[in-house]
Amino acid sequence: MSGNEPATPGIDAATLVGRSVTVEAPATIANLGAGYDTLGLAVDLALRVTIEARSAAVGAPDVELAVDGEGVGELVADRSNRLIVALEAGLAELGVEGVGGLTWAIEMANPIPLERGLGSSAAATVAGLVAAWGLVGRELERSTVLRLATRIEGHPDNVAPALLGGLTASLALGDRVESIRLDPPSDVVVLAWIPDRRLKTSDMRRVLPDTVPRADAIANLARVAVGVAGLASGRSDVLGLLTEDRLHEPYRAAAYPELPHLIAAARSAGAIGACLAGSGSTVVAFVSTNAPTMEPAVAAALTTTAAYLNLSGRLERLSPSRLGTRVASR
Repeated sequence: MSGNEPATPGIDAATLVGRSVTVEAPATIANLGAGYDTLGLAVDLALRVTIEARSAAVGAPDVELAVDGEGVGELVADRSNRLIVALEAGLAELGVEGVGGLTWAIEMANPIPLERGLGSSAAATVAGLVAAWGLVGRELERSTVLRLATRIEGHPDNVAPALLGGLTASLALGDRVESIRLDPPSDVVVLAWIPDRRLKTSDMRRVLPDTVPRADAIANLARVAVGVAGLASGRSDVLGLLTEDRLHEPYRAAAYPELPHLIAAARSAGAIGACLAGSGSTVVAFVSTNAPTMEPAVAAALTTTAAYLNLSGRLERLSPSRLGTRVASR
């Protein structure tokens, strides 16, 4: 089956009743500085969801949702939930008919904070699509999942590493998505300052200009080219160049004035590089595992700078992950 062809139609949704599937999907860091809307990295913070298909009954809710962790009392328990939107899109692609006659029982363990730039929405989207093939028992091609996930999310920078794991470079081309995966650097850890403050992606996109100076565009292109080539050849030190951005972070600092101070503090303390995760508010610093004294220094720099700026939050130690979204059990 190609990425644009539907699966063989005619699967009755009633045959799925009683089936369940458990899926795990990683958090992701999009952009990595200069790679705006293009690069993404999976990290070892994973959403875990168990979905059971049930027969619709009079008066029963379409979705029964139990959440442990981030999003308790916030995530909607209806078919507009991003996880269910993706699940039902995946089932339609697989040729399942009569999905409206099903209800969904969902148990979710979610450590990925919402609206902090760590790809919580992308994880839910890809988890729903992979859950669809877990319920049906037939996989969708990765190209199809990327196309559907990008259509739902709007851009591929988070969904590609969520699906494939590792470091991905992605490009949406009309009705298809090209994504190249690299193994992530194994000699770095990610120190993430996760503020309590939330930043909506839509709001953080509105602060970006429609045009940028040519010199800034060239600077970013050069950093992405050298950064990706360097990482592909095993050089994690190029994260220092890659995480220097001139297209979005300077403008987003107007809405997030603490950002440049946190990045500067992490770099001054010895981080290889530091940048905004996605559209924020999380700030990530990459630290070499070959310099063990640097990790506590960078951690201290982030926490003390945030305290000085009255930016409450928490520090998490993450690692790049080779694992993408997977069916854990069915």
